[in-house]
Parts: sequence; structure tokens; C-alpha cells
Amino acid sequence: MKQLFRDIRKVAHSNAPVFISGESGTGKELTARAIHERSARAKRSFVAVDCAAIAPTLIHSELFGYERGAFTGAAQRKIGRIEVAEGGTLFVDEVGDLPLDLQGSLLRFMQESTIQRVGGTHPIPVDVRVIAATHVDLEQAVKQGRFREDLYYRLNVLHLCVPPLREREGDVEVLARYFLNQFGETNKRNIRGFTRPALEAIRQHNWPGNIRELINRVRRASVMCEGDWITAEDLELAKWAAEKRSKIDLEVIRENAERAAIYEAIKLCSNNYSAAARMLGVSRPTLYRLLDKHRTGSTSLN
Repeated sequence: MKQLFRDIRKVAHSNAPVFISGESGTGKELTARAIHERSARAKRSFVAVDCAAIAPTLIHSELFGYERGAFTGAAQRKIGRIEVAEGGTLFVDEVGDLPLDLQGSLLRFMQESTIQRVGGTHPIPVDVRVIAATHVDLEQAVKQGRFREDLYYRLNVLHLCVPPLREREGDVEVLARYFLNQFGETNKRNIRGFTRPALEAIRQHNWPGNIRELINRVRRASVMCEGDWITAEDLELAKWAAEKRSKIDLEVIRENAERAAIYEAIKLCSNNYSAAARMLGVSRPTLYRLLDKHRTGSTSLN
């Protein structure tokens, strides 16, 4: 994440297109906003458009706008998202879901810095920086013919990758507490924090939904918890926590059995370590390593 922060500061000073990759829920739009807010365009608009959330038949008019009478129902002129972002930043989220025919229109806009509204006859110059993002592997999409290669290279001038939450060691607890403070104030609840089992469950959960999943679980828990502390049950991670405890308990049982066997062998051999090692079927150095592993010694075994 520190590297990502450094990269955000670097690319913010450029007008070149930025491509942000990462799994769903990792914070790609937040990354795009951070770039915009640190750029010379910060005082102008940051306009986001989610290609996956708009019907394919409507994306073109949403991006480029249309003139009055361009089609049935076009009672007045509509300014598209690109024009709204004039002087600022256009964030094209889930660009991998953009239909092939519209990919050509987006490429033409990026090359010429002009657009043409649906039903319009004159090109309109626009000054907009484009930041695109997707969870789709665009290189693979290019190979499969689902994404234009020329547009891919046009978008992918500066590439940032937002890591998944499971790879951000230590961040999940900090973020969980941050969101809990936010939701506690919103819900007017005086929640003191997370129980130890809840924190263990937070640390060990794989977080397939990334930051979005963490926010969802903490928000729900802050509403549903009945005490002063949020539990693993409140986070709906109790089942996983129980499975994890079972694995931990099995490891403890094995280590206890190993420790007991070493203790018994040394006792039966009257503290003769060579004889005890032979009884256990290991070398003397191995026996010493086992003793060190269990943090025992001749005094504690007597």
C-alpha cells in the first residue's frame, strides 16, 4: 500500500491516462479520486461512470450525450458525462464491460480530445483526463477478441494495481476499527471495540469481497450487536472462527503429545539424553532441537 501511495503521488502530476486494476471491492474508485484530488485538476469535476451498471443501449448517450430530437424521447439536449468532466477527470469503471462498438468511440475521443453528441453534426473539443479501472484481465480479453488492443494500450499508459485485502497484512484490523468508529457515531452506539475471537476471525478471514465486504460486515455488526463489544457472531464469522479454533486445537494436541513423549522418555532414561533419543528413535541433536522447540530443558523435565 505504501508503494501504491507513492505511485498515486507520481501519476497525479501527469495528464496521461491511468489504468487501475484490482479485484472487486479493493478501492479502485477511491484510488482514482486520490489521483484527481492531488492533481492540477482537483478544483474541477471528478465524474465516475460504471459501465457494468448501465444498459449497453444507454452507455453511448450517457458518455457522449445527445441532441434534442436525436431519437424518440429525446425532448431536450442532454450533456454527456465526458462533457460534464470538462477540465477535470473522467473515471470509467469496469471498462472491460464496455461493448466493442463503444470501445471504438472511446478510443476516438481519447485520440482526438473531441466528442460528438448523438444526433450532433459538429465535433466538440473537451479537456478531460481519463482514468479507467476493471477487475477483468484485459490482456486476456484482448487475446479473446473481447477488448480492442489499441484501446487497451491507449488506456494502459500508467498502470496501478490495488492489492486485495488478504495481502495487506495488518491493514484489516486498522480498517475494521476505523469503520466501527464511523458507524458507531452514525448509529449513536457506544461500542467499545471487537472481542479477541472477533479480531482473530477478522485476521484469518480470506475477505473475498475485500474492503466492500469488510464495510458491510462491520456496519451490520455495529447495528446488530447487543453488548458493548462486537463478537465473531455479530460479524457472521463465527462458523469460520470455530473451524479455525478446531485446527488450532489439533495442533496443540499434537504438540502436547510430542512434549509428553519427550518428558516420559527422559524420565524413564534417568535424564540420559542419548538413551532417551534412542528410545524416541531420533538422534541426540534432534532431541535437543525438540527440547528447544518446546522451550524445555533438563531442569524443567526433572
